[in-house]
Amino acid sequence: MENIAIITSVLSLVVSFVIISFLFLENKKNKSCNKELNKKFSELKQQNIIIRSEIDELRGGLLNMGKRILQLEQTSQELSQNQQELQYSDPDSKMYSRAVKMVELGAQLDEVMKECELPRAEAELLLSLHQQK
Repeated sequence: MENIAIITSVLSLVVSFVIISFLFLENKKNKSCNKELNKKFSELKQQNIIIRSEIDELRGGLLNMGKRILQLEQTSQELSQNQQELQYSDPDSKMYSRAVKMVELGAQLDEVMKECELPRAEAELLLSLHQQK
């Protein structure tokens, strides 16, 4: 009986030693994995910081481009307005504009010459240009 108690005690000690050894090795492996994960996490945080700064730069660039586009659109509208004003302020251009309208509406050569006081060559040129379209 004493032998069984000793054998049981020894077996308990061996099993306890095996379990403790196993837990020790697992703990060591977990620490190693934890270090790797912490390293990866630090790298990812650094990449995140870099990407955020790049996004901020892009956002700023887009805002500046948007402002510049608005300025260009405004300038384009102003230029278009100025061009129309110049077109209507020149008496000769009024006659040509009127002649073009008449040709587009189907007026004949003599009618365009008479109404717009254009020479025959210019009236013929307008008619031929309109026919080409």
